[in-house]
Amino acid sequence: MPWFIAVALLVVPVIEIYVIIQVGQVIGGWQTVALLLFESALGAWLIKREGRRAWNALQEATQTARMPGKELADAALVLVGGTLLLTPGFITDIFGFFFVLPFTRPLARKVLSSFLSRRIAGQLGGNPITGFMPGTFRPPTADDAERAHRERAAADDVVQGEVIDPDRPTDK
Repeated sequence: MPWFIAVALLVVPVIEIYVIIQVGQVIGGWQTVALLLFESALGAWLIKREGRRAWNALQEATQTARMPGKELADAALVLVGGTLLLTPGFITDIFGFFFVLPFTRPLARKVLSSFLSRRIAGQLGGNPITGFMPGTFRPPTADDAERAHRERAAADDVVQGEVIDPDRPTDK
């Protein structure tokens, strides 16, 4: 994963500059700068609003003794999205809005959750595709039910009693 971050830090600015130049050639230089400033201002306002909502939801969850999984994921997405929105550029703003907007954040949360579960499962020796860990619960199948029935039937065949050896003399 660190190599991916290093490559992204090198490639993303080059792509951003290319896109800014292309947009500037289509709509003009000053209009492009104004659009970038408008996106940053809109992003700052949105981060403040959604950050406050995420913080309040996190506080409410902890005060009611609930596990704040969804709230923590929302707070992390708002933090990452805010960082992307305050970075000048159109591509980072698209991803930033995707993470921060309340109607796209559930989808981003689902993607984040599946990514983290696959990564954790892979690190702990589970299947990175399904996320199942060795030794964890899996739903019973028809084969499992049949095997359990056979084991119970075999256990019912035991007859309690005592063995009498005809060659052994009795004490009577």
